[in-house]
Amino acid sequence: MVTRKIGLGSVFYNTIIYLLIIMMLFTFLYPLYYVVIVSVSDGISVMRGEVRWLPIGMNFEAYRAVLDNPLVLRAYGNTILYTVVGTFINVMMTALCAYPLSRNRFYGRNVFTFFIIITMLFHGGLIPNYLVVFRLHMLNSIWAIVIPTAINVWNMIIMRTFFQNIPNEIYESAHIDGAHDMKIFLRIVLPLSMPVIATMCMFYAVAHWNSFFPATLYLSDSKLYPIQVIVRNYVIDGLVSSGSNAESDSKTIVTSMKYAFIFITLLPILAVYPFIQKYFVKGVMVGSLKG
Repeated sequence: MVTRKIGLGSVFYNTIIYLLIIMMLFTFLYPLYYVVIVSVSDGISVMRGEVRWLPIGMNFEAYRAVLDNPLVLRAYGNTILYTVVGTFINVMMTALCAYPLSRNRFYGRNVFTFFIIITMLFHGGLIPNYLVVFRLHMLNSIWAIVIPTAINVWNMIIMRTFFQNIPNEIYESAHIDGAHDMKIFLRIVLPLSMPVIATMCMFYAVAHWNSFFPATLYLSDSKLYPIQVIVRNYVIDGLVSSGSNAESDSKTIVTSMKYAFIFITLLPILAVYPFIQKYFVKGVMVGSLKG
């Protein structure tokens, strides 16, 4: 057995790397940790600025006050609906656009790709987008949220590149067996593309879950608001009333409620990400480089 001596330089280098990684982890994780401990701490201690590393006077009154509000629960349901429907439309439309652009025998694919990429550089603007949604009678509906953002060009390019990396021999053998393009797309391409599809689902789902501006622009009915609009109104403007005695009796819970709002909106994404993380890196790397 050959033993390798580790030099002093290597030890110093590894120590620096580990310290940098620990510092980065602390930088990324502490804000989330702080949100959690403030949301379960006593309101008076939070107002005094005493909460730093551990919760003080741990209680769940802030979460109870938030969840007792029917407007919050309705908005949470709206957000889930917008995220599920929007992500399905996004992934479907992105795949249907990326597949033909990835095939060399598709006549004019470079021209179509050029005009699609142009939309990354030049945008119609806020007022034209609003007029389009208005003319299509989509105001105050789910379609005003999910249709205008049906395709993200950058995500489409990643998926197109992933499709291009699938060996041509697979397509040729499928054509020899008599399969048409749609059958190849559904039976062969999509099953082979689960890493990039999972990555696109993550990208689109996070974008829909965090989106609030289209709702403030296209929705005037508060019953249709997503949770992010409710959070924005409460955290910035303080417009949401919890409907519970906790806030009406004492304002010390207000700060804790703000952090409880924030953590509740983060929780679903934090819960889903570990299950698709294994596809994430592979989908991005293979879809970003043409081999």
